[in-house]
Amino acid sequence: MALLGSLPLGALAIGRAAGTPVGGPPVTQPDRNAVRYTMTAFTNDSESELYVYESADATDFTLVRGPAYEPPSGLLRDPSLIRHTDGMYYLTYTTGWEGQTIGFARSGDRITWTHLYDHPIDVPGVTSTWAPEWFVDPSGEVSVLVSLSDGYRFTPHLITATDAGLGAWTPPAPLLGLGPKDTGYGYIDTTVVHHNGQYYAFTKDETTKYVELAVADQLRGRYRFLQTGDWAGWGTPREGQCVIRLPGGGWRIYFDAYADGMYLYSDSHDYFRTWTAPAELPELSGTVRHFTVLPETVVAQATTKN
Repeated sequence: MALLGSLPLGALAIGRAAGTPVGGPPVTQPDRNAVRYTMTAFTNDSESELYVYESADATDFTLVRGPAYEPPSGLLRDPSLIRHTDGMYYLTYTTGWEGQTIGFARSGDRITWTHLYDHPIDVPGVTSTWAPEWFVDPSGEVSVLVSLSDGYRFTPHLITATDAGLGAWTPPAPLLGLGPKDTGYGYIDTTVVHHNGQYYAFTKDETTKYVELAVADQLRGRYRFLQTGDWAGWGTPREGQCVIRLPGGGWRIYFDAYADGMYLYSDSHDYFRTWTAPAELPELSGTVRHFTVLPETVVAQATTKN
């Protein structure tokens, strides 16, 4: 299959192949668009090695390479993946349980990776920088969400790329409305999706360990909570959530049921209002930890018949 980049699902036109076989005029079958889902994860066995998997249906994943990458120092936890406008894959990840950096790596094929740099998160009083998560705005602006801790409470922050090569970033800014409450441990593992002109944040309440839902008109906020507690029936404790769009307009969330030793997924087909009962991810549940899944539209080669 030929990769056509990180375009919106269904955005590709159907093409045709040329050729004139002997015995009559060509009858060309249209190309069929498909979606390839790439998962980047660390595992229960190693928090310093990247494992890459892929799937055609977002459920049954097979190994592409593992380990595929190990940073020159530090950890590799919570790896998040995008494909940038230069055609390259970019990874960001947690570099340590404590510290003030997040890591970046790059690959042309998802198999061979090059360490780019560890980026400092310069916020006074920060002791940990966890779970960086890519977000690409409909305008093309590229940002990273990252959970910052002062040693007690977590607050999701945002940095935005200021150059096309993803080498320079704005100073960290907190996501408004997702700061710690008067009591409790704040919010962590925040992931955001854009839908119908709004930004939906799926964020773990670090006090209750539930994944909750908030919405804002801008990426930075101010966010207001739409759903809290066990609103979707996912249970607790849950973390490491990743939300993707499915073909046909549905959505899927993956999350780590770490106390149960399982990785689960759940689907919504009514714009986040209700969700299917959580199901265990085949084969990889109990092995992979905090991962992200990147959907990409691909197209199979056309066939020509006599």
